Amino acid sequence: MSKPTLLVVDDEADLLAELKPLLERSGFAVATAPDGRRALDSLQHLTPDLIILDVLMPHMDGRELLRRLRKAGNWTPVILLTQVGTPAERAMSLQEGADDYLNKPFDPIELIARIEAVLRRTRRGDAPLSSFRRLRSGQLSIDRQTRQAKLDDDAFSLTARAFAVLEHLMLNPGEIVTRQRLLDEVWGWEHAVETRAVDIRISEIRKALSAYQPGCIETIVGTGYRFIHEVVGHA
Repeated sequence: MSKPTLLVVDDEADLLAELKPLLERSGFAVATAPDGRRALDSLQHLTPDLIILDVLMPHMDGRELLRRLRKAGNWTPVILLTQVGTPAERAMSLQEGADDYLNKPFDPIELIARIEAVLRRTRRGDAPLSSFRRLRSGQLSIDRQTRQAKLDDDAFSLTARAFAVLEHLMLNPGEIVTRQRLLDEVWGWEHAVETRAVDIRISEIRKALSAYQPGCIETIVGTGYRFIHEVVGHA
């Protein structure tokens, strides 16, 4: 069985020198590029299974490269490396077609976990769930633009935080999402809150779903939560 191929695009030579052997030891074939323009050239003869893409680079930044790929119908999974942890930054990453994002500086082991999770839930040629306005799983559906949740086409109420937690879990089905990651992604680094806040919102979601779709969110003791049902995206 061939190794999954990664293309790592970053203008930090020291970071590339550190990541390449680590990723190779983790079972990946790794190609690198120092900026978006060189990466675009590489993609003319290379078909990676996943692209790790820094946002801030000379010549062509990561977002511009991502926009060009998606406009051309190239849905190779992309993990963006960002340096700003605000909710707006994260939302922009997903809206532009990224499958996941990781803030710099990051733990390389966390990057490997994200790579494996994205590869598990994506198939080459398919658009990521983050590119769809609506997500559906059984009787449950959410509209990411209007922030409305429905069960059997009947709308039900969730607080803004609970909706964002549900959205994040549905965007990452089958993946264990830690409480700390949910705090970072939903509340943002500027809010000093405890992990108990996540548990409260999970309880709110479960109560709302209990009559129709119980058990879709699994608790991973001591770690976090996982959305265990299949999720399909709709325009």
